[in-house]
Formats: sequence, structure tokens, C-alpha cells
Amino acid sequence: MLIDVITAFPSMVSAPLQNSIIKRALAKKLVHINIHDLRNWAKDRHQTIDDTPYGGGAGMIFKIEPLYDCLNDLISRKEDVKGAGIILLSPRGKVFNQKEAVKLSLCDHVILICGRYKGIDERIKAFFPIRELSIGDYILSGGEVASLVIIEAVVRLLPGALGDIDSALSDSFMDDLLDCDHYTRPEIFKGVSVPDVLLSGDHEKIENWRLKRREIITKENRPDLYQKYLKKNREG
Repeated sequence: MLIDVITAFPSMVSAPLQNSIIKRALAKKLVHINIHDLRNWAKDRHQTIDDTPYGGGAGMIFKIEPLYDCLNDLISRKEDVKGAGIILLSPRGKVFNQKEAVKLSLCDHVILICGRYKGIDERIKAFFPIRELSIGDYILSGGEVASLVIIEAVVRLLPGALGDIDSALSDSFMDDLLDCDHYTRPEIFKGVSVPDVLLSGDHEKIENWRLKRREIITKENRPDLYQKYLKKNREG
């Protein structure tokens, strides 16, 4: 898998990639991640990538020329890679979730554009099939942190990235339920014990207990997901 990240602040993205699961995936060559400074495609000596918006108003806008040239260059270089999924990190985009992470993990090539300032020149969408994604209903200064969230969520799903793929398959949101409670040694800590069912050795009882806990936790913390889960079960 190839991931290209377009940003005005490369250092914000590069350092976190050298840790944990992403670092191991890079070492195993399960994924290649390239970080591109958008200023390298600016034509003037000041490497200008933003300008004031037409029609007035606050904030600055990503200029179309550097972004167009950057995207055109990245796509034309990768003739051996299938059509790229181009994602703009933006608060007005569709909310990123686990199912979207699964879809992206199946792509050969993903390009992440780290939005910044007030936005980008909308005309860029006339030339490239850009989708907008948001990581939540709040505002960040730019898309760099959001791009790391997406990279982390996607890379851990790649075959071989995790030591135990079952760990990923049982994550929260995979089936519209949050994860259950988990316990490990010691069996008793300061008088508080692990639930007896987890020590029973009865795998059917354990799985039933875990499902029940997932349902309870989802109902309490994410009633919207719980209703979606109930609807899917009724229809199924």
C-alpha cells in the first residue's frame, strides 16, 4: 500500500510515524508513506501556497496551482498503482469511522491532503475525484493530526501489521458495538476480582457475557450506535 500525505507542515506528520505499529509496518514494507511539502510545488520565490478569498472574508485559502501540480505529479509517477483514493481532511467532510478505515485499507494508493487555513480552492475538484473526510465535530488548526488518525486506523488493518489479526476484527465499531471490558493478571487486586465467568473456561458463556457487556456499554455510551445495531439485527 502507498500513502502520500500532502501538507504545509511535514514535520507534524513525520515524527509520529516512527513509532509502534506504523513503524513495524514500514519496516516490513507493508506500507510506504511519503510526506510531501506543498511548498515544493509553489512557483514564486516565497513558496506561496495560500491567498485571500474571493468575495472577502476572514482566513486564507490554499491556492489551486500548487495543489494541482502536486496531485498531478503524484498520480503520474505511480503508473504501477491503481487509481488513487484522494482524501481532503476537512471539518465539513463525512465523518471517518471504522468501516471507512476498512475500505481505505483495501486501496493500493491513498493520497491525504491536509487542509489548513480556511479551506482550499474548490475548483481543484473539477480535476481530481477528491472526497472530504472529518475525524469529528470539532475544529483543528489543520489536517495533519487528522491524517495521522486515518493512517493509524488504516495501517493496523493491513495483513501482517498486527501480531494478532483477531484483535483488529474484534475492535469497537466493527459490528456497530463498542468493545467489552477486559481483564488480565493478577486475578485479585486489592480485593477486587476478575468476573468469575472469565475464569470458568466455558467459552460459550464467556462469549455471551462479552456480547452482553458490549450491548450494555454501547447502549450507555453510544445510543445512536445501539439503535443501529438493533435495527440491523431485526432486519437480519
